[in-house]
Amino acid sequence: MAEKFTYLHTMLRVKNLESSVNFYTGLLGMKELRRTEVAEGKYSLAFIGYGGEESHTVLELTYNWGKDDGYELGTAFGHLALGVPDIHASCDALRKSGVKITREPGPVKFGTTVIAFIEDPDGYKIELIERKAS
Repeated sequence: MAEKFTYLHTMLRVKNLESSVNFYTGLLGMKELRRTEVAEGKYSLAFIGYGGEESHTVLELTYNWGKDDGYELGTAFGHLALGVPDIHASCDALRKSGVKITREPGPVKFGTTVIAFIEDPDGYKIELIERKAS
């Protein structure tokens, strides 16, 4: 295949846009890059990430107006993954902020990579992977 593909974003449907934006920006250090309100379609989009869309893969949070009871997460979606330099310190800080830690830091089964899992306000799983500074 001659075309070069670029991974642009992952979209998550959320039940409360402000709560989700605050979680990803305030607790995980992402920046809100842009927001769009589509009155005709009755939805709002917030694009967030660690860098601009021209050079980074970002996260699109979609709020469908009036869908405040949330969504079924399904069984096909696995998790988002974020690298952190000190997984224990990260989990301690997130726990103090009220974030649910669903798997405490420790080595991956049958391996040595240290991981943990947390949940965002909608219950989406986020894997934290320790990546020591080199």
